[in-house]
Amino acid sequence: MLLRLVAARLAPHRPLLALLVLLQLAQALASLALPALNAGVIDEGVLRGDTGRVLSGGGLMLAVTLLQAAAAAAATYTGARIAMGIARDLRSETFRRVQDFSARETGRFGTASLITRTTNDIQQIQTFTVLVLTMLVAAPLMCLGGLAMAVRQDVPLFLVLLLFVPVMTGTVGAIVLRMRPLFRGMQQRVDKVNRLLREQITGIRVVRAFVRDRHEQRRFAGANDELLAVGLRAGRLQAVMFPTVLVVWEATTVGILWIGAHRLDSGALQAGSLVAFLGYLLQIGMSVMMVLFLLMHMPRAEVSAERVRELLDTTPSVTPPATPLAPAADPGRLDLTDVGFRYPGAEEPVLTDITLTARPGRTTAVIGSTGSGKSTLLGLVPRLHDTTTGRVTLGGTDVRDLDPALLARTVGLVPQKPYLFSGTVAGNLRYGRPDATDDELWHALEVAQAADFVRALPKGLDAPVTQGGSNLSGGQRQRLAIARVLVARPRIYLFDDSFSALDNTTDARLRAALRAETADATVVIVAQRVSTIRDADRIVVLDRGRVVGTGRHEDLLAGNPTYREIVRSQLTEDTDRAGERADRPTAQDQEAVA
Repeated sequence: MLLRLVAARLAPHRPLLALLVLLQLAQALASLALPALNAGVIDEGVLRGDTGRVLSGGGLMLAVTLLQAAAAAAATYTGARIAMGIARDLRSETFRRVQDFSARETGRFGTASLITRTTNDIQQIQTFTVLVLTMLVAAPLMCLGGLAMAVRQDVPLFLVLLLFVPVMTGTVGAIVLRMRPLFRGMQQRVDKVNRLLREQITGIRVVRAFVRDRHEQRRFAGANDELLAVGLRAGRLQAVMFPTVLVVWEATTVGILWIGAHRLDSGALQAGSLVAFLGYLLQIGMSVMMVLFLLMHMPRAEVSAERVRELLDTTPSVTPPATPLAPAADPGRLDLTDVGFRYPGAEEPVLTDITLTARPGRTTAVIGSTGSGKSTLLGLVPRLHDTTTGRVTLGGTDVRDLDPALLARTVGLVPQKPYLFSGTVAGNLRYGRPDATDDELWHALEVAQAADFVRALPKGLDAPVTQGGSNLSGGQRQRLAIARVLVARPRIYLFDDSFSALDNTTDARLRAALRAETADATVVIVAQRVSTIRDADRIVVLDRGRVVGTGRHEDLLAGNPTYREIVRSQLTEDTDRAGERADRPTAQDQEAVA
């Protein structure tokens, strides 16, 4: 899995890869030449007292060493460039794939796991790729070349050397097999630590409000300790590797020195050859150490590759059409026909047999108790989910057959939880239409009742916005989110309880301004407060995922028990709440409920 994942992305880097192979070949050949040159200097120069031969041989060795160092440095740089390019491509692929995910796939993986797979897991693959590219060619060349050069020096010593490789391979293989499940557990625990950290940072106000600091610290400490325990077990196995290699290596060296000394004493072996043989033993040992270092990182990188591959192989449940169509009629005409939706594995559907019509120039409102499926219903229009049954059409064309870019331009959604990106106020407002002028931005802010507070900011439109808009209040974020959609000027406006953080006076002014601004557009509003939707042209009442009533406010108040109960509950709240409201329910409403 790991090698296939990396190899599939090597094509754009073939020129650099060819250069890398040449550099490592030059490095390996230079390394292999040094012990033989050293043997010649000892036998022909040192033992014979030939200073000229020592100087000439030493100069040649110095030149070869400089060549080896230059080739090694260039190979390392080239390998790092290739590895970082592969990691960059993988991050881009995973980001694009996650962007295509619907809420279903995002919920399946979880935000914390998606972040870990895109960052930490790909970092593990990058680290392993660097090791492979800088060692995979040089290590076999040095090992095989060292064996070939060693057998030229002395065959009996070579037979001793042959015992070194299988013993080392078996020992290291046994350790690596035990490391793989530990690294899988480590990555899963990294996911858990990320999830808890995100929860605690995002919910810091709730934690402090309920004085649960100690509890959350214990939760995080537990997850952190689990990660530590798995890391320690993996670290202990890694720590065993190097001493094992050194013991076998030193035992082999002692055996070669003992046998070599006897052969040197008998005259069957020259001193230079023994020194050269020890040099080749060092090179073989170094190549084995390189492979060992590679194998230490391989289990964790393989686990990371499987996790990244799982993400890339996941097919989004919401896919663009093979042949996109254009709306057959007015794209502002929205129809939901016998729509049903069920989450995977859920026992009951969220929506059942929903039929709804919305037309340009008219405001359609959806109201219902918590959990009745209002937000899910609205999410079907821009294809945050796809219907399980039935059809959602714009201008007579199913939204599943529309070009996603056209659908995004046609439908503007203000979500229940407005999200702002780090940057500036202007940058957030231009998110849907980058070419919007400053005058258009100010007009949208005026309609959204946000112009006053934006003017009060030190830099106005250029005022900084932190991630998520955390430096703004909830009402300010909602108004900027509404202004952002107004700047985009879609044909259909979807407001998913987008006025909940506003006081009643601001809510009333905003709705009045919106009526004029969206007079020719289709408007669908999901709301909890009756006062927000009482003037809608049509109100749809949901209860447990089904439509239980449609009509205007007065008609529903007179003839729909569910709607009347919603109004009654809010009248009770108004009675208990101190102070006057700008748009409190009318006396007629109170009489109708009574």
